Amino acid sequence: MSLIFDRLRTRSTRRSAATARACPYSHAHVHGHLVPEESAGASAPSPSQAPDRPFTDPRQAAEFIRRFHAEQPAAGDPDARIRAVLDEIDRTGSYQHTPAELAHGARLAWRNAARCIGRLYWRSLVVRDLRHLSSADDIATECFEHLRTATNGGRIRPVISVFAPDRPGRPAARILNQQLVRYAGHPGPDGRWIGDPAGAQLAARARDLGWKGGEERFEVLPLLVQERAGERPSWYELPEDTTLEVRLSHPGHQWFADLGLRWYAVPAISDLTLEIGGVRYPTAPFNGWYMGTEIGARNLADADRYDMLATVADRLGLDTSSDRTLWRDRALVELNIAVLHSFEEAGVTMADHHTESERFLRHVAREKRAGQPTPADWSWIVPPVSGGLTPVYHRYYDPVDPALRPAFVAREPW
Repeated sequence: MSLIFDRLRTRSTRRSAATARACPYSHAHVHGHLVPEESAGASAPSPSQAPDRPFTDPRQAAEFIRRFHAEQPAAGDPDARIRAVLDEIDRTGSYQHTPAELAHGARLAWRNAARCIGRLYWRSLVVRDLRHLSSADDIATECFEHLRTATNGGRIRPVISVFAPDRPGRPAARILNQQLVRYAGHPGPDGRWIGDPAGAQLAARARDLGWKGGEERFEVLPLLVQERAGERPSWYELPEDTTLEVRLSHPGHQWFADLGLRWYAVPAISDLTLEIGGVRYPTAPFNGWYMGTEIGARNLADADRYDMLATVADRLGLDTSSDRTLWRDRALVELNIAVLHSFEEAGVTMADHHTESERFLRHVAREKRAGQPTPADWSWIVPPVSGGLTPVYHRYYDPVDPALRPAFVAREPW
């Protein structure tokens, strides 16, 4: 089973790898990543004042409840539930989802992720209802448990952990990391990067808070949690048993292991807001499992990430004097072979782009039979390696609707 959450995070038009293209499947395309749809949200009223208008849009709430009951007939009559929800919004400015509504809404957000190729298994998402938790210590503790649950000994599970939502006058805590696991980066004395440039900003902030790390090539960043706007974030080292890493080798080149490359197993996106029926959950980390190209063609290959293509080409003895020798292409393929081989040897779940493309078309066909559209961003669905050789390349998809909810959306500022 493979999940790919094409991160909702906005990236450059050239699709520079931000990791976990974690679509909640980062399969981290969440496979690992979702890229956010911008959404308008009501600003929070002062805690001392009754809101002039509901903090949560009643129309969005009613629409979600109707949809939930339509897709979950056993839930009973939607009208009574809608009346209760609208009454709660009228009294408090917002409302609370039932556990069943929360779970279904989180899964629908994955199903609606237009940039995610791994949506075939959206129903299998494990939803951890942690809405009763809001302190930094509790959030960190449960994020570590999320990673343990998702890792599952290498048989990666798709998991989402949903913490307290924003409430009128009470914005919820935020995780500052883009992913629960990511490597630090910093510029070296010779101007070259040590580690992952994508982790440089958070590494600098963590050091300002007192963290002493960040100078190794593959050093896991601490978790930073901010309970309230303007407050100093708390930072937490990730326990060793939360971070499974795979050391990379190549089936045909023994020297590849000497490069010292590795990558973590669980791409868990943590900087997007889960929006369900007008309720916003800004702290809802989620993961799928990786698709090989997310690591081999983006995280390790991009010039603004680990930039390994020239090194691999040199060790392969390729002619790099001209682009016409296609040395980058050849090095890229060998790098991706190493990633797939290493994860398989380690017994860690990973999808390849050919298989995942076929699975996505199965998802499209299944949704069509159910009368559901499948919005998809072609530029994100087509893999970054051998796109034209995959079946997802040669077709059009339903248009993307930025207003489609539930969804994972870009987090609004405090």
